[in-house]
Amino acid sequence: MALLCLLACGARAEDSTRTITVDQTERQYVLHVPPAVNQPAALVIVLHGGGGSAKSAIAQSNFNAEADRHGFIAAYPEGTARFPGLGKPGFRTWNAGACCGIAVERGMDDVGFIRAMVADIATRYPLDPRRIYATGLSNGGMMAYRLACEASDLVAAIGAVAAVIVVAPCEPRFPVSVLHIHGTADENVPIAGGVGAKSITKYPYPPVERTIAFWAAYDDCGKDPIESAPAPSVTLRAYPLCTLGIAVDYYVIEGGGHAWPGGKRLAKLLDAPSNAIDATKLIWQFFAAHPKP
Repeated sequence: MALLCLLACGARAEDSTRTITVDQTERQYVLHVPPAVNQPAALVIVLHGGGGSAKSAIAQSNFNAEADRHGFIAAYPEGTARFPGLGKPGFRTWNAGACCGIAVERGMDDVGFIRAMVADIATRYPLDPRRIYATGLSNGGMMAYRLACEASDLVAAIGAVAAVIVVAPCEPRFPVSVLHIHGTADENVPIAGGVGAKSITKYPYPPVERTIAFWAAYDDCGKDPIESAPAPSVTLRAYPLCTLGIAVDYYVIEGGGHAWPGGKRLAKLLDAPSNAIDATKLIWQFFAAHPKP
């Protein structure tokens, strides 16, 4: 695989904010391009949680550093804010189906936005169509699931943290590899389902197991997962015998809250991230191992 040095080897990473028009609406994303990119490039789409932003996703996940280490491009799209243009970022959300906020109220075509964003990036950098991935926390993870449901031709794999499928029906056209991470003490999107004690949406989320079971069945995996303990207080349920080149991995963190494991805590009112695993490194390793078959 060829290595592309954007200016000269050893140059600094390039970050830029791009604006594109989707359905007569201006949408923005932040693009991070490392100094040296494996060509054609893998693309990781990092979707912020409800109330977050591209900036918060960058700080929370540290995916830029992972991109620099491994030579992939990272894109951070911005959700829809209720009161844009007032000098504040607003409470940005994604239309992931039944959740969340103003994006759902306005029926925002966020799948169309992500498709347009990928196409815009492809006009500037050669992308590998077999290595386009999406990941996110909470509402961002739900949006990653919607992409897997409705844009399975686009994404090879997704990494969802503290999320579930909230779009119905979920009708992917192609198999998608899925890595899911959830804490047993999540009170925003409870692992057992229902309305969490800290829920902002007050939406009765389905149990996480229902989402995992859907993908294990759709990806034609074996019914019984293989359990292991990759780290203290962490259980991995890996589904065997999936469609060739496809995997479904489900990590459960005992006592983990509603946060990005191994990431940065952006405010005291938010749950402290578990340090049992590094979600960013784990998700990239999973993505790198699972391009489109």
